[in-house]
Amino acid sequence: MAKDILTIPEAASFCAVDRVTMWRWAKSGNLKISVTPGGHHRILKEDMESFLIDNGMYPLATKNYPRNRILIVDDDPMIQETFNRTLSFYKYETETAGDGFEAGIKTVQFKPDLIILDLIMPEMDGFEVCRYLKKDPTTSGVKILILTGYDTEENRKKIMEAGADDFLPKPVEVDMLIQHIEVLLGRKKGQAKKVLTQRR
Repeated sequence: MAKDILTIPEAASFCAVDRVTMWRWAKSGNLKISVTPGGHHRILKEDMESFLIDNGMYPLATKNYPRNRILIVDDDPMIQETFNRTLSFYKYETETAGDGFEAGIKTVQFKPDLIILDLIMPEMDGFEVCRYLKKDPTTSGVKILILTGYDTEENRKKIMEAGADDFLPKPVEVDMLIQHIEVLLGRKKGQAKKVLTQRR
């Protein structure tokens, strides 16, 4: 069974760094460290993970941090690829769908934890997709984050009435996107900034 309390060498191995680096992190005060009655230093695994995530060091925690699944639904292949690269960097497992019908199939097959759903798509728009998924008991628990280049009060109201869990206007910056995703999935805020999408 995985250990919840780590020694300095174990914490260093966990992060794929040497002991000197681990001591430097601990002495900086940013990484919580405890001292046992016998004078030994110990680090809680959850504190170690939080430290890595807060400092944008996802690659160090790759095999230790759970990979949530995100389905990207957008009819623009370039946007799909941009989100794929960005979310992969933050250690999310991704899949894409180009329209609402494919989104329904991929949701059942891929079983995502969250769906990033474009509002305006041909044939079956984001409103319809959202209502369909939220009404189905097998997919109703999936979090849905809608993106739209048409950020109006009317659309916001319709988005939430359709059952969406959150929405963001386009263009959206990486830090804002990751923050909203991590709130929905119970993870912490990321750091990077970059405009991902352009208004259509």
